[in-house]
Amino acid sequence: MKPNIYLYILVMAGVTYLIRMLPLVLFKREITSPFVKSFLYYVPYACLRMVLITMCLLLWIISGAAGLIVALIVAYREKSLLTVALFACAAVFIVERIMEFIM
Repeated sequence: MKPNIYLYILVMAGVTYLIRMLPLVLFKREITSPFVKSFLYYVPYACLRMVLITMCLLLWIISGAAGLIVALIVAYREKSLLTVALFACAAVFIVERIMEFIM
């Protein structure tokens, strides 16, 4: 029996919606705790770091290292999280294309 792809998509959409909707429903008041605010502030950077380190370990070492170095440089210049991720992805893409051309 072949799995129904539309059911998978529907379940993934539901889970994604719940993850984004539940905090809005559960926390009606403004968060005043400095610890929680600082934790929530640094969560995106921790996720980006995890993705970049994983990328360096799973892909070619050269392209992963290039993406990590570019991400560190862009992040050091205090750019937004989206800008850092886009530059890192672009660096990996470019290095992969150069390596493909050379080999």
